[in-house]
Amino acid sequence: MGGIKLDRRDGVLTITLSRPERLNAVDGALTEEMLDVLNELARDPDTQVVVLTGEGRGFCSGMDIQGGDPGQESSEGRVQRLYRGIGRGGEVTARLREIPQPVIAALHGPVAGMGVSWALACDMRVADPTTRFVVPFVNLGLSAGDCGLSWLLPRLVGPARAAEIFYRAQRLDVSRAEALGLVTEVSAEGADLEAAHALADELLAKSPYGLRRTKELLNTALDAPGLRAQLQAETAVQTLAFFTEDLPEGMTATMEKRPPKFKNR
Repeated sequence: MGGIKLDRRDGVLTITLSRPERLNAVDGALTEEMLDVLNELARDPDTQVVVLTGEGRGFCSGMDIQGGDPGQESSEGRVQRLYRGIGRGGEVTARLREIPQPVIAALHGPVAGMGVSWALACDMRVADPTTRFVVPFVNLGLSAGDCGLSWLLPRLVGPARAAEIFYRAQRLDVSRAEALGLVTEVSAEGADLEAAHALADELLAKSPYGLRRTKELLNTALDAPGLRAQLQAETAVQTLAFFTEDLPEGMTATMEKRPPKFKNR
């Protein structure tokens, strides 16, 4: 893989966007590598938590327009090439939401364009003080509906705040992002990945069944037509938990005031 790097340890997979010379701008090859990894994670019972970060000075500077549309002769026209590139980037957004593992973004430097969509598709975000979210679309003549961003941001900050950010093409420093609830925690400068791994270790101590089913239910809630539909989904998941071996272990550990030893059974 040329566009990303993978590191596996103790149930955690760290995915690093690795085009530092382009501030990790996303081209077609990187997108396909991401989709291959995420598709594998969807059927991976051993990886419990995923960390997503970027190599070098920033997390991601967005879509690499040059890489997305090299201008070379092909069987596709320019519109078709761009449509495919943007659409496949959106598939990464969807997969980050759909894989069963919680995903933690480790952010620093620019988080721009498509990079904002991918960061907000993660379940939690750790950011260092250099982090800045850049949403420049309407200044460029584009729509802010980019790779799921117009779906994600209103659900995280509310429709009024999302409209302000989109219409005014705002840049959010880490303080504003934290105040809006976009950032789970702020690390020391340069320590975002270390802090993300510490958060991943915290999640590893939780029930694997509980984490996966909770992510599933959170996703369901985002699209739920109403309370009763969500209650039905919650009832099914909660009932199944009583047939796991980890539930009595969790309850016993709580009563004995010790950390539980979950076995994902």
